[in-house]
Amino acid sequence: MQDKRKNKIDKKDSSNIAKHNFNASYYKGKSQFEKGMAETHEQVSDDYAEGTIDQKSD
Repeated sequence: MQDKRKNKIDKKDSSNIAKHNFNASYYKGKSQFEKGMAETHEQVSDDYAEGTIDQKSD
């Protein structure tokens, strides 16, 4: 049986991560955090530019 305490998110750690905003330098970053932020930013940008499912943009 897996220890449930391991699955709990450290509130202090999650607050620290939540303070970060995307920075264009993350595309050249070497850390897992920077790579993840760059990839997430790219995905959100693509979805936003694509518009709705019926291809209608605002």
